[in-house]
Amino acid sequence: MALRAQTGWGRAVLAGLAGLALSACLAACASSVRAPIQYAASAPAPRPVAVAAPVSLPQAAAPLDLTFIPFDAGNAPSVVPDQPYSECVPYARLISGIQIWGDAVTWWSQASAKYVRSSRPAEGSVLVLRGWNDVTRGHVSAVREIVSSRILRVDHANWLKGGEISLNVPVIDVSEANDWSKVRVWHVPGAYWGGRTYEVEGFIHPYRLDGGAFGG
Repeated sequence: MALRAQTGWGRAVLAGLAGLALSACLAACASSVRAPIQYAASAPAPRPVAVAAPVSLPQAAAPLDLTFIPFDAGNAPSVVPDQPYSECVPYARLISGIQIWGDAVTWWSQASAKYVRSSRPAEGSVLVLRGWNDVTRGHVSAVREIVSSRILRVDHANWLKGGEISLNVPVIDVSEANDWSKVRVWHVPGAYWGGRTYEVEGFIHPYRLDGGAFGG
């Protein structure tokens, strides 16, 4: 009887200790402190970082200087001798590949539905002037080279009204804003900048609006 009593008492003690341990565990599990576990589904989505759009700062116009000679002996402009009589339109069409016919004064409007146009020059484009002699006439020339923000060189025909072809002829932007809205053309026989200022309609580029290049 004594052995059984002692055994029963021991079991009761063990049961009591187990109950205390369980109570402590439940108390800990019921703590208000959240477990340091983060689930992907509950994490807030990162917000996109706002990036400011680049700001184009206005650039100062390049200085205008009409006193210098815009070429050296190796690239001087010239009038080609002993050539058949030519007009500016067929010559510009031949050099640029831009397939526009009709008087030069109509080129700018004709190009609007067919070719890329802009106010900035590029090699291979066609410079379109208006007011050649009077407002009803125009002139077209092929841009040969961009020398600077103020100077380019063109090849054109009949500028001197003799049906001649002139090559590598400097053209200078004389607009106050340096935006190629007004130009003067080098007078090859006299070796000076021509005194007349011409209004620029713009530049026709040899790329069709449908993405093709050159030709019709």
